[in-house]
Amino acid sequence: MEKLAINGGSPVRTQKIFYGRQWVDEKDVEAVSKVLTGDLITCGPKVEEMERTLEKYTGAKHAVAVSNGTAALHCACIAAGVGPGDEVITTPITFAASANCALYCGATPVFADINPETYAIDPDSIRSHITDRTKAIVAVDFTGQAVQIDEIRQICDEYNLIFIEDAAHSIATKYKGKQVGSLADMTCFSFHPVKTVTGGEGGAILTNDDELYKKLVLAHTHGITRDEELMEYAPHEGPWCYEQISLGYNYRLTDFQAALIISQMSKLDAFAERRKEIVKRYDEAFADMPEIIEQKEIPESDTCRHLYIIRLNLEKLSCTRREFFDAMSAENVQCQVHYVPVYWFPYYQHLGYTKGLCPNAEKVYSEIMSIPLYPKLSDADVEDVIHAVKKVVENYRK
Repeated sequence: MEKLAINGGSPVRTQKIFYGRQWVDEKDVEAVSKVLTGDLITCGPKVEEMERTLEKYTGAKHAVAVSNGTAALHCACIAAGVGPGDEVITTPITFAASANCALYCGATPVFADINPETYAIDPDSIRSHITDRTKAIVAVDFTGQAVQIDEIRQICDEYNLIFIEDAAHSIATKYKGKQVGSLADMTCFSFHPVKTVTGGEGGAILTNDDELYKKLVLAHTHGITRDEELMEYAPHEGPWCYEQISLGYNYRLTDFQAALIISQMSKLDAFAERRKEIVKRYDEAFADMPEIIEQKEIPESDTCRHLYIIRLNLEKLSCTRREFFDAMSAENVQCQVHYVPVYWFPYYQHLGYTKGLCPNAEKVYSEIMSIPLYPKLSDADVEDVIHAVKKVVENYRK
């Protein structure tokens, strides 16, 4: 048995490796540089080009580029008409923005529990939380796996709800052969550096609905328009005139960020293929380890995984999750935990949410951690991660 680095042994790696990392190459830099040395670095043509690129890739009719994934969710709630007195159902195992977007609109987030095998929001739990105040569902494609879109679509149709798919993790994922992005009423992407495609920051909302699209455009640009069909007092004195016709926000994306995203999109299929190769290798390596519980996938989802979750079977280990996490870090494999249940945060506790709302989510949270997964990992890096996991398990195996 190898001695753990945390106990004085030699670490698996000499240099630390982290759970996620962007891959920006010379072509990406050249694309950004070309915009930065041009005439327009914001409110220019690259944002529209990026939107058309996303429409072509996903099959969605409309795309609206915004400043980040949180802005995308906020705009989606605005377009859905979410407001005071409304409820928005989402999952607690997500980044806080999936619930905060309801609060931004004066509505109440309602947390449905997760499927304990897939870790995604459970349609049966969604159904049990619907009231006459429910306005929308924000369903999160956790780790990149598509949610049960058909079941959630049926619920939304039955109760006249808006289906917002939080696809921050799932660009390049397919559901029943169709790209995520064109399947919900609105789909929100994120281009944060650890995501499959990055713009440094950035986000987008995709929809097939013309009326939702018009509302999204206004929501992310101060509620201001130059479209004479929408303007109340047209015609005007001249081409400089515009009108604010609703209350919106400055959620615009810059052209140099859009240029980076366009460049990254040209590599998306290659990024996705490499992520799938790494996931396959991890699955094979951990398949016969009873100390590691596998995240299950629904057959409808052809998943481009954003995160690879290992779930510890703590009944078979003599350590806590924290001890396992620290041991991995000492081996220079830095993990992360995705996510603390949103309603555990002090802000939500002060709003009246209490622990125990979603038992499945809370149990899964107590046992999971994310190990490194990104396209730039070499085969040797992947084997180091596997080595570290097996080394720690071997030392703590009961």
